[in-house]
Amino acid sequence: MTDLVTPGVEAVASTPGVSRSDLPGGLRVVTESVLGVRSVSIGIWIGIGSRDESAEQAGAAHYLEHLLFKGTSTRTAAGIAEEFDAVGGELNAFTAKEHTCYYAHVLDTDLPLAVDVLADVVTDAVMAPADVEVERGVVLEEIAMRDDDPEDLLGELFDEALFGDHPLGRPVIGSEESIRGMTRETLHEFWRGEYTAPRMIIAAAGNLTHAHVVDLVGTALEAAARRAGAGATPAPPRRLATARLAARPGVVLLAEDTEQAHLMLGVPGLSRHDPRRTALSVLNTALGGGPSSRLFQQVREQRGLAYSVYSSSIGYADAGSFTVYAGCAPERLDEVTSVIRGVLAEVAVDGLTPAEVVRAQGNLRGGMVLGLEDTPSRMNRLGRSELDHGRQRSIAESLDRIAAVTTEEVSALAAELLSVPLTAAVVGPYDAESDLPPSLRSLT
Repeated sequence: MTDLVTPGVEAVASTPGVSRSDLPGGLRVVTESVLGVRSVSIGIWIGIGSRDESAEQAGAAHYLEHLLFKGTSTRTAAGIAEEFDAVGGELNAFTAKEHTCYYAHVLDTDLPLAVDVLADVVTDAVMAPADVEVERGVVLEEIAMRDDDPEDLLGELFDEALFGDHPLGRPVIGSEESIRGMTRETLHEFWRGEYTAPRMIIAAAGNLTHAHVVDLVGTALEAAARRAGAGATPAPPRRLATARLAARPGVVLLAEDTEQAHLMLGVPGLSRHDPRRTALSVLNTALGGGPSSRLFQQVREQRGLAYSVYSSSIGYADAGSFTVYAGCAPERLDEVTSVIRGVLAEVAVDGLTPAEVVRAQGNLRGGMVLGLEDTPSRMNRLGRSELDHGRQRSIAESLDRIAAVTTEEVSALAAELLSVPLTAAVVGPYDAESDLPPSLRSLT
């Protein structure tokens, strides 16, 4: 370890096996030792996503996700691939609206390789002009593939309708126009300006020791820390002024020659900092989170109107959304919409039953524990918790929060969220909004 790194180690007392260190330059390292495994998952999390892009930069974070793997000053793209193939490891990345993560999953003995390559890719990419053009074609193909997936298109159409011209309303992947116009200079400026050490969190879980990870990270990211300066401090969790979005009633249509009609209905939700987020998770699960949920039972089991129907909730730093999706035959869209609207209206007025709340709580608790039985899931939990909240919540604490939610809390939240006018998006074989069924036209 170089003399630059002299971190203090903080054991997270409420979370056995989890440790945290602040390194010079504002870097943070959070690890979890997992017994009985021979692998390690490690990610470099950056608190920058598509909502941080200007109109000119739209899609830049996702473009970089492709481009940074094309080579560094010491490695070629082929060399990176060969190094990971030689150890049977996984190397990849993903981009979201408020963060980006570059990650690896390897045998514990290959952790030094994973740290070195990840740091190299994130901080020392060459971004050769020829590679910019190659990856431009790849991203455009990805956009074309997205355009062939009605469900993906629907989600982006709905976000645009709900969030309007706010950056949260733009697709993470960008548009064909923005990607075709993206220059190397724009990408390089975004990378160097935004992917800074104070915004980076290194999260790792598996068969590891915290001190070893800190040692490896301190050496691999020394240059990034020096660029930030020894006095740099970690960027705080993103927490913007939270104000409920105004409801944007109405329906937007994307005419596509599809076999099914794809419908999304929704309302503004809660930010991730809202103390009622756990109650919203219970409400979401009871409404459309599984085979016993009201929507699944009403739409699929009792009426056979659709194969796929579910609800979901997304929370950002200052806003959120609650949505219901269904895919059905075009001639059934009117009835599907009416049933969904009826369920939402009923829950808004009458709330949930105690049995529904208990069942949803059990679903959430079981899903949380079962979902953390592999090292990538634990690494993701560490990174997201540190990035979004600046702290680690133990599994026991999370389970207790779910168990503490009352039927009255869920019903009160349902009354607030589900009583506002609905926003709707449709992708399907309709030439104009006037061709949509009455249950949707009445939203306008």
